[in-house]
Amino acid sequence: MSKAEKPGRARAAKQATEQAIEQAIEQAPGPGDGRRPARLAVRKTYKLYIGGAFPRSESGRSYPVTSSSGDFLANAAKASRKDARDAVTAARKAFGGWSGATAYNRGQVLYRVAEMLESRRAQFIAELAESGTKNAREVVDASVDRLVWYAGWSDKIAAVAGSANPVAGPYFNISSPEPTGVVAVVAPDKPLLGLVSVIAPVIVTGNTCVVIASERAPLPAITLAEVLATSDLPGGVVNILTGSVAEIAPHLAAHMDVNALDLAGVTDRAVAVACEEAAAENLKRVLRPAETDWFADPGTGRMTAFLETKTVWHPTGV
Repeated sequence: MSKAEKPGRARAAKQATEQAIEQAIEQAPGPGDGRRPARLAVRKTYKLYIGGAFPRSESGRSYPVTSSSGDFLANAAKASRKDARDAVTAARKAFGGWSGATAYNRGQVLYRVAEMLESRRAQFIAELAESGTKNAREVVDASVDRLVWYAGWSDKIAAVAGSANPVAGPYFNISSPEPTGVVAVVAPDKPLLGLVSVIAPVIVTGNTCVVIASERAPLPAITLAEVLATSDLPGGVVNILTGSVAEIAPHLAAHMDVNALDLAGVTDRAVAVACEEAAAENLKRVLRPAETDWFADPGTGRMTAFLETKTVWHPTGV
């Protein structure tokens, strides 16, 4: 046999083997044909995402998640106030390392999250469709693009938000933005795109966050948590809770180790007022809820909302 014939024969043998395997699979007894019992689907258990891990709720509670047609999808963990405190502790622990990372590095991490989200595109489309999202494909694509967009801002926002100030005296006067700290975020009831649009601007600027996912459709949020856990994002930078907004949000608003509050997903005016009043106790920054087109150009508003300005005076000639 010549050397030229060997690769051809090898390919033919491989194809014959693959065809034999496919034929065996087709002829194997199927579900309900009397030779083996029908297979039961393995239901996914959706947990919280705290400190890079997936714990069950401390309370042991859960609640049923249904599709837009009322069909049961899964049980999601119902976070308690203790879970919220644990999430704040994890976020505070992660803040030093994340805020101290270079802006370029944070941008790389966000880009990696976009890559991982893209790789699970089909799963996100399925979950969004089950939750009643009609344009699921467009939402997933826009979510990936939104992450890439914010990743590109990581090393540019300081130049836009900072300044060199003219002063009357022999000094340099420079204002530079710094992250606020731990931000509590109530995600909007727009699964995935709304969620990404409130998380990305918080973390790209060096903050860490505790997020309350959409109560109605939390499954894309926990799947996003799995994406974050398998990307390069350090544990504790993003912590995701599922459960009742009315129960958890006021507690986070009153937590003295939370520095800012984004109420994007609060639709109950009484809850929003209660959160704002509680946030006033330690002068938290509060981004109030407003009607938002999540497909529109987001601008820099959500990044600058959670930045503090540090102004430095330095003598010239020293």
